[in-house]
Amino acid sequence: MVLQSRKRVEKSSEAGETLIETLIAATICIVLVAGVLSLFPVVFSQNETQGDLATRTTEYSQDKMEELLSLSFNDGATNTTVYPPTSTGGTGLGGTMAASTTVGAVPPSAAVSGYVDYLDYSGNLLTSSTGAEYTRQWSISTDSTATLKTITAVTTSIVSQGPQGAAPSCVLVCIKSSGL
Repeated sequence: MVLQSRKRVEKSSEAGETLIETLIAATICIVLVAGVLSLFPVVFSQNETQGDLATRTTEYSQDKMEELLSLSFNDGATNTTVYPPTSTGGTGLGGTMAASTTVGAVPPSAAVSGYVDYLDYSGNLLTSSTGAEYTRQWSISTDSTATLKTITAVTTSIVSQGPQGAAPSCVLVCIKSSGL
């Protein structure tokens, strides 16, 4: 008889502990899930912003590269820092360049006049860096025979990125032959 009552006590004691443990575990899970869920809007907005900025830098680099590749090999006058480009007042593709020379500069080097332009959020050209959200820099280098020009265009978002990392940028490199 003593044995039977002891089993009943143990059984009811175990059932109570299981219920309490389950409630505690559920409470802990709810608190953890609530904490993690609050991060989703922040992460989503940061990823969306970074993706949008990165896409724009790629698009703006492609635009500049297409513009430069459309110029003749020895063009030294077309102004590509305005839209639409004008046939005078600019640097074109550096004109007739000696072998193994470079004009312009790309980041991290400082911008060189005639080889930099600034864009607003919508990709419109600005006359200065005031109000710019993107900067485009490019350089043109010749090979040792002066028959190939390597064009490098870099677009960088200059929007403040804060703690989420470096500003997105895109580097495009193309080669233009004097025979094309």
